[in-house]
Amino acid sequence: MDLQDELPFIHVALPVLNEPQFLRRLIDCISRQTYKRFRIYVCVNQPEAWWNDPEKSEICLTNEMTLEWLTAVKPGAGFDEAFSSGTFDDSTFVIIDRASKGKGWDLKKFGIGWARKVIMDLIIKKAMPDDLILSLDADTTFTENYFLSVALNFYNNPGAVALSAPYFHMFSDDARAYRAILRYEIYMRHYQLNLWRIGSPYTFTALGSAIACPVWAYAAVGGMTPKTSGEDFYFLQKLRKYGRILFWNDEKVYPEARFSDRVFFGTGPAMIKGDSGDWSSYPIYPIELFDEIWETYELFPSFFYKTSQTPVVKFLEELLKEKDPFEPLRKNFKTPENFIRACHEKFDGLRLLQYLKSNQDKYPGTDEEHLLSFLIGNYDQSQLRNLGIDFSSFSFERSPLKELEKIRLLLFEKEEESRFISALY
Repeated sequence: MDLQDELPFIHVALPVLNEPQFLRRLIDCISRQTYKRFRIYVCVNQPEAWWNDPEKSEICLTNEMTLEWLTAVKPGAGFDEAFSSGTFDDSTFVIIDRASKGKGWDLKKFGIGWARKVIMDLIIKKAMPDDLILSLDADTTFTENYFLSVALNFYNNPGAVALSAPYFHMFSDDARAYRAILRYEIYMRHYQLNLWRIGSPYTFTALGSAIACPVWAYAAVGGMTPKTSGEDFYFLQKLRKYGRILFWNDEKVYPEARFSDRVFFGTGPAMIKGDSGDWSSYPIYPIELFDEIWETYELFPSFFYKTSQTPVVKFLEELLKEKDPFEPLRKNFKTPENFIRACHEKFDGLRLLQYLKSNQDKYPGTDEEHLLSFLIGNYDQSQLRNLGIDFSSFSFERSPLKELEKIRLLLFEKEEESRFISALY
């Protein structure tokens, strides 16, 4: 029997909005996959009201053409070389039309989060429990072995509830976009590396193009909670509270570095705000704040008997309007192990981020100073010297792009090490 016959079937969840230039490239990537047991669910979507909005009407027409193009994608259609080999047949594509007149979203319920939910909810009606849902975005590429690597990963880790795959944003010819994505990626990797450093359960990177989960896990957590954006973060958090997330994968995804406002926060909006000089929503948090969280993590076992006062405890008291946020947990969880798990679920990834945001002014300094403090405190000084960067004058806004790239690569390598180590336990 061919090994592929034993691996889980993959259902690709792909939301699309005004992305024809990226979609053809993505479909080409998919057509070249060495793993052939998959089906693609595409949701072309937009708010219904956009048809009557002169500023959005062009997007509506583009989505309409995308639907026509997808409908025609089949052997012999002659659109691209990728389709001439007969890789796709009529059952390969499931097209969900939420863009044609009369089929768009209500303005109260729209966006990429709703698109992902609609696709994934349809998948679980058609799929077997051990099948996989693979979330992608249209502006993403990957090697011909990506699908195979994901299928093998879950095959070898049958209890895992999700994969948060490695990523690396592609180089951009636009110097402004390149600077913005380097700055944003440094923010993300600095954040994740600090969470690994303090042993947080919530070390995932929430990229919609780099998530996969078994159908049974999606059903177990009640599916995806629809959000106009940020749905990937909340989804992974739900899954993490249910079980183990995989961080290592042999293949990675390569999202596009582009200015985009199709979501309210995330990569595209961060780049737009950052390009205007506003990185306030994506700061390089002081390392001391992560240490404060670490201090509270270390005290969770003792909280089983009595809560100690820490900055994090004080924050939770004020946020939740509770005199002792951990007292209810002591009443409901009778073993230290279950109590500690409940503590992490109460002070979860969202509240951790809220803590960082609300306390960052406690430790004054620039983003550059906070980054340097992290690098000096955690990595060998010879590695930093080998970068050839004068950190006394380093600036996210003014330093050469090659210096930002060197920092991005260093953090990427360190993150890859942490991801690999996580797979050993």
